[in-house]
Amino acid sequence: MTAKGDSYANPVLLFISGGPGNPLSGLSDSIYSAGERDFIVVQWDQRGSGMTYGRSPPAPDEKLTIERMAQDGNELAAYLARKYGKRKVILWGSSWGSILAVYMVKAHPELFYAYVGTSQVVNSVEAQAASYRKLLALATSANDKDSLAVLEQVGSPPWTDPRSFGKVRRVIRKYEAKVTLPPPESWHRAPPYTTAKAEADYEAGEDYSFMNFVGMHGDGMLSQVDLPKLGLDFTIPVFFVEGAHDLLAPPELARRYYESIKAPAKGFVLLEHSGHDPNQEVVDAEYRVLREKVLPLAQDKK
Repeated sequence: MTAKGDSYANPVLLFISGGPGNPLSGLSDSIYSAGERDFIVVQWDQRGSGMTYGRSPPAPDEKLTIERMAQDGNELAAYLARKYGKRKVILWGSSWGSILAVYMVKAHPELFYAYVGTSQVVNSVEAQAASYRKLLALATSANDKDSLAVLEQVGSPPWTDPRSFGKVRRVIRKYEAKVTLPPPESWHRAPPYTTAKAEADYEAGEDYSFMNFVGMHGDGMLSQVDLPKLGLDFTIPVFFVEGAHDLLAPPELARRYYESIKAPAKGFVLLEHSGHDPNQEVVDAEYRVLREKVLPLAQDKK
């Protein structure tokens, strides 16, 4: 875990990264440093990923579960509140992190002022089906024989071959790149995350987490994701920031989920030049929501 900010008086902002197995701790200085003026920005290498994997590698037969990782996250949130003298923290999740964050909120809403989700995953079965349909249409329209061959080879979801997810993900990135802004070239990993050991730990954790995510036969954590089943009533404000061209977690599914939930306050932002992965448009929009909508909610009364 890393925690960085300009003042101890700032509220704590706990970021739940995607993957699982893709912590953004190493990139935080170049991507998220602007937020340190208003928040204590906390990055967390989750169980089985990054430097956490390097320091505490899981046992060979240990399986990741959403429930166990949500418990980890809530234990961390409670620890951060105690450490920095706060009543609660702000929760911010992206992609896989958006799944984990909702599980955290539903289990212990009292720990959080608000939740901000980006690239929100809602239901894995629906998302994969919608994604596959969109990719087929795009590749057919472009007469993209290479992509069509990949899509036809893996077949329509759900998939039982763990390699299928990665193959389709590469096609998604190809088509998102045509209509979205690329991430800035200035985004780079900080030196502690570029050592041979750190890179080896990152790769090993990514492999381990990915296999737990998709499962050997399509039966991993992803197959269980159906957030509406956790309940549609939230006791804290909820805000979504979505890329209009997200082909992995289509924004229309996030919009439908957003419209169905009840919360003390909520908001939905759709970005015209973004897809699933973060770029500067996404980061700027996230900070606008955090500063304008969430920061006023996170003032601890002494």
